[in-house]
Formats: sequence, C-alpha cells, structure tokens
Amino acid sequence: MARAYGTLMLAAACAIGAPSLASAEALDDPQGLALLQKVQNAARQLDYSGTYTYQQGAAMQSSRIVHIVDGTGERERIELLDGEPREFIRHNEVTQCLVPAKKLVIMEHRRGDRFPALILGNGKRIPEFYEIHTGSGGHRIAGRECVLLELVPKDAQRYGYRLCTDTETHLLLKAQVVGPDGVVDQIAFTSLRTGKQVAPEGLAPSWDTKGWKIFESDMAPVDLAKSGWRIPFPPGYEPVLEVSRNIKKASRRVNQLVLTDGLASISVFIEPHRVDKDPPFANEAVSTGAMNIFRTRIGNHWLTSLGEVPAQTVREIAEHTQYVPLAKHQ
Repeated sequence: MARAYGTLMLAAACAIGAPSLASAEALDDPQGLALLQKVQNAARQLDYSGTYTYQQGAAMQSSRIVHIVDGTGERERIELLDGEPREFIRHNEVTQCLVPAKKLVIMEHRRGDRFPALILGNGKRIPEFYEIHTGSGGHRIAGRECVLLELVPKDAQRYGYRLCTDTETHLLLKAQVVGPDGVVDQIAFTSLRTGKQVAPEGLAPSWDTKGWKIFESDMAPVDLAKSGWRIPFPPGYEPVLEVSRNIKKASRRVNQLVLTDGLASISVFIEPHRVDKDPPFANEAVSTGAMNIFRTRIGNHWLTSLGEVPAQTVREIAEHTQYVPLAKHQ
C-alpha cells in the first residue's frame, strides 16, 4: 500500500532520512524505551500550541492544537482547518467532538491520545518488536532543532517509524510511517509555540454550544472470547479495549476490540449481518496511506479489521477469526 508522494515528498523523505542511516546508533532496550517515554511525557506534560499537517496517501489535512496543563489536569483543543469544521475539546479523560453543521456534541469518556503523543498503552514491549536507533541532530522542523529516531520493525506484522523529536523539550515534531517501499504516512508541525508563549484563551471552542444536542458514546465492557469469538492476535499485539457500542441511527450494537503493540493499533469490529444492507466491500483489502481495511462475513456477522499496519496483518486477523456459538442450556 505504499504510494509515491511525488518529487517534493520524496525529496523531503530523503532530507530527513539519509543522514540518519550513516550515523544511526542502536540503543539497548532500556535506553530506547526511556527515550520514547520522554517523548510521551512531553506530549502530556508540556504547554504547546501550533499547526500540524497530516498526509495519508493522497489526502492532506491541517489542524491547530492548543495543549495546556493546569491545576485541573490536561486541557486540549484541536481544530480541523480543512473540510467540514470540527473541533475536539479534551479535559483529561473526557473528549467532546463539536460538529457545528449538526449542532451536535459527541462525548467520549476515555482517553484518546493524538499527535504529538506517541505510545499506546504502557508500551513496555516496544523494544521486543522494534529496533530503536538514534541519529544525529541538526534537523529542523517548524523552525526548531530536532533529533532523529528510527524504529525498525523486527517482523512483517507492523510498519517502521521515523521520528524527529525536539532537542530542547523531547516533543514529537514529525512522525513518518515507513513501509518496505518508503514513507506511507506522515504528520508534522508547521508552526509551534511552547511554554509561556501558549495562551489559555486558545482552549475556548469556536462556537457557543448552548442548546446543541449532546450524544454520549454508549459503551459497555464485553468479553468476546466468552461470547464465542476466537480472534488471533498478531505477535506483540495486546488488547487495550473490548467494548460493545451503539451505532448512531441504527438499532444494533457493534462489538469493538482494539489491539496495540505500543505504537501501532488495530481495531476489530463485529456487527450483525443484515439481509437488507450488505457492506460496500467484502473479502477484499481497501487501503489509503498506511491504513488498511479488510472485511469478511463469519456466520451471521460481518467482521472488519483495520489499522495503520500492513495489509496482510489485518487480512490474517479477519480470515483466521472463528465464531463458536455458546451452547444453549436447557
């Protein structure tokens, strides 16, 4: 699923990648994990604001972020600058998604770290499945000096990562997802302020949401194994979420399983098969940038496996999942 970004993006990839290959230094497991934890801590503990651009395949999207830590904890606002207006307002574990076109606030009561956060779950097993290399400094992103890190996968179940972290604060400034044929996704700051330069006023939403409809995500814990599902986990991937939730405007519930190796994540969705409405594709892979999706029918259910991982990884999960209905007690 790797795709060329054209001359400009190839030049950018060479500019950030080539120097590191000559001077990269392999870190032992404790060193590598400690360095990644510094990057994660910076995303959670620092005050910063700026604009970043995300490129997924041929699509690009810019967002503005404000992140402040005060006496109440973490506060964050992310504003999408392209396409339909939308904002994400987060206070610790509670995130509100504001959709002005529908005068709707979608509430989510769980932490959902976004860029520039890096680690998913506790991340302790990352060194088991990635070699961590540090390159020389001297790189610049958004006017700030950064140090290059490379995470090279030890198997074909995950992509590699090329990171540039701020020399002064360890904040992640740029991240590239790297496949066998080169960069497939990337996200990077184009402007950034830190510390006292960040104004708390930037946390205020763009709209007065008084009178808007509030939709709270209806999630309940579920044990898929006890329900008869036998879902194979790729090496290194562990479950971090297993819930059942309502699909908006639908009279059915969908089960969701989230797996992570500490960097990459995979979501598995299981929903009832509907005779009157088949999904748009089945038993075939769909991809955009680093994101791969594979859907198949298992009995009276549709199973969809997706994530920013190689296509074969999501395909194997879907094709090797089994459903063994529980015996009905008389």
